Formats: sequence, structure tokens, C-alpha cells
Amino acid sequence: MEKNEHPFDFSLVFIVFLFSIISFLSISTAQEFGQYNENFLVKQIAWYIVGCGIILAVMYFDMEQIERMQWFAYGFAMLLLIFLILAPESIARPVNGAKSWFQIPGIGSLQPSELSKIALILTLSHLISTHHEKYALRDLKSDFLLLSKMGLATFALIAIIMQQPDLGTSLVLIAIFSGLILVSGISWKVIVPIFLFMSTVGCLLIYFIVFQPDILSIIGVKQYQLGRIYAWLSPEEFKEGDGYHLYQSLLAIGSGLITGKEASLGNVHLPEGHTDFIFSVIGEKYGFVGASFVISLYFLLIYRIISLSLDVKDPFSSYICTGVISMIAFHVFQNAGMTIGLLPITGIPLPFISYGGSSMISNMLALGLVFSISFRNKKYFFDRE
Repeated sequence: MEKNEHPFDFSLVFIVFLFSIISFLSISTAQEFGQYNENFLVKQIAWYIVGCGIILAVMYFDMEQIERMQWFAYGFAMLLLIFLILAPESIARPVNGAKSWFQIPGIGSLQPSELSKIALILTLSHLISTHHEKYALRDLKSDFLLLSKMGLATFALIAIIMQQPDLGTSLVLIAIFSGLILVSGISWKVIVPIFLFMSTVGCLLIYFIVFQPDILSIIGVKQYQLGRIYAWLSPEEFKEGDGYHLYQSLLAIGSGLITGKEASLGNVHLPEGHTDFIFSVIGEKYGFVGASFVISLYFLLIYRIISLSLDVKDPFSSYICTGVISMIAFHVFQNAGMTIGLLPITGIPLPFISYGGSSMISNMLALGLVFSISFRNKKYFFDRE
């Protein structure tokens, strides 16, 4: 017998509502001192309305229907990325050396690589769940087979995305891949050597960047990309060049102190304050208290999705929740980390708060999947707690 519970998750609705209020207030503050004349607040409100429609549309489908559509989603994302590379500059103009956006009249810029995150979550979740159905008795051979399938699906997307190039989205895809590996049931005898290898490569890369940069130029690493790393390591030394964004971000967050800075004291100029550096705006305007509240809200969101992933009976749904958690957690950690100098600067927005239609569509698609899972998750009186 089913428990008589309302199936709609109002706790998630309230969290999204709080994110929308924070986003509107922060963007309103950022655009007052930004370098643009557009009204990003009105556009963000419009994107939130579109996002709510996306959530309702995704909720119309159950997980069986969504799983049947996952290869279509993956293929569509792949075709969009390929078309972006081949598209003329009249509809896909390079921005700051990266050809990552379609320019659509009346709408603005749309970044197709954002859709690849959702497509990858669906595809990897499907691969894991169907693999375990086929190989009930798992061994190292079946684990390697699953890992190979997951790796091929992930790095095929990354290979195309890096042609733009878009390092930020590629890192998000790797985070999704890594998160789903950890819950995929693959033996630690396989996982540990892989992560040790990746850690070794990362350490060697850092060594070459700091001490042997000429070697990296041989394999195609550009000087401006190295400049971002040097600016991250020493922002004050490079504050007039590559380190300008980070130096201004540190000034803004530092000036916010505990409870925020009064408007009469003036604002630190923050390029891209309404997008990538929205967390710096929050830190300056509302101080440590405001920034902590935002981070706590993300923890609540992730906790709620973790609870749902442990509660559902369908493995495919549980893996989707894990993928969404990995995506959101990496976005928050990277974006907040880069604004305080903990991590290098990448073009990764703060979910649900930074201005941007493409990221809003991606995040709302992810939440739509979570809402759909929560809406159809049934509990029974005789279930074990």
C-alpha cells in the first residue's frame, strides 16, 4: 500500500525560488557598475520563466520514456557541436578566440556545449544500469568493459568541445564522468590506478607550467593559457594584465568583510560581474554572511538530491541524481574557488545565479530530471526504512 504523501517536492521549489531571488538581486547590483548597457535583470527573469517551463515539460515524461530518448539526446548534442564548428561566422562568431556560441537574432547567444552535460548524464546513467542488468556477476573484465564504454561516450564529446576550445565545459564533463564512476560499482582495483594516473599527469602538468613552460608549447598549449595560470599563482604581480579579473575579485570579496559593504563606499569594478564573477558581487555586497548563505543553499540542494538518489528504487534514476550532483557541485566549487584565488579562472558560471540563457537551460533540464524522479518516486507502508 502506498503512503498518502503529496508527490510534488516543494522543498526543491523553495530552494529554486531562493536562488532566483539571489540571482535577481546580484545581477541588479552587478549591472549598475558593469561595462554593458543591457538590462540583464529583465533577461534573467525571462530565462527563469523559460526554465520553469522546461522543468514542467521534463516532468511530463517518466524515467522509462527519458531512458528511451537518451541516445537521441546524445546524438543531438553531438550534431550541434559538430555543426557549431562547421557553421559560418555569421551565426557562430568567435568570441575571445573561442567558437562556442550560436548567435540567434532576438534571443542572443546560445552555447550548445551546455546541452552535452545533460546528454552525458543520461547516457552514462543508461550505460551503467543496462551493463549491470546484463552482467549480474561482475568481474574485472566486465568492469573494464563498462569503463571503456563510459570513457568513449565522455571523451568523444570532450574531443569535439576542445575544438572550440572550451576547457571549462570539458572539465565539467570529466567531473560528471568521475562522479558516476565512483557509484558505478566498478572495482576499486580498477578505479584507484586510474585516479592515481590522472593525479600524476596533473602534477606533471603543474610542474611543466611552473618550471618548463617551453615544453608545453610544443604540444600546442598557447601562451595566453599559461598566462592565466601565472596570474592565478601571483595575481598581484599580473594585476594589470592576465591577473586583472582575479585581483579585482579578491578586492571585491575582501572589501565586503563580514556583513557586506555599504553602497556609499562604492563598488569595485568587476568585469563579467553578472556572469562568471557573480559570487564576487555577492561577497562584496553581502559579505561573508551572504556568501556563506549562498554556499549553504547549494549544500541544501545537493543534500536533497542525495536523499532522493538513496530513496529511489530505479538504478537509472539514482545514477541521474548522481550525475546532476556531480555537475552542480563542480560548478559551485570551481566558480567560487576561482573568485577567491583557490582555483584558476575558467568560464564556468555559478548555477542558477549567474546570468546566462544556455547555463539556465542546462541547469533547469537537470532539475527537471530530478523533479520528475521525485514526482514519481512512490513509498510504501511496508518499505524498509
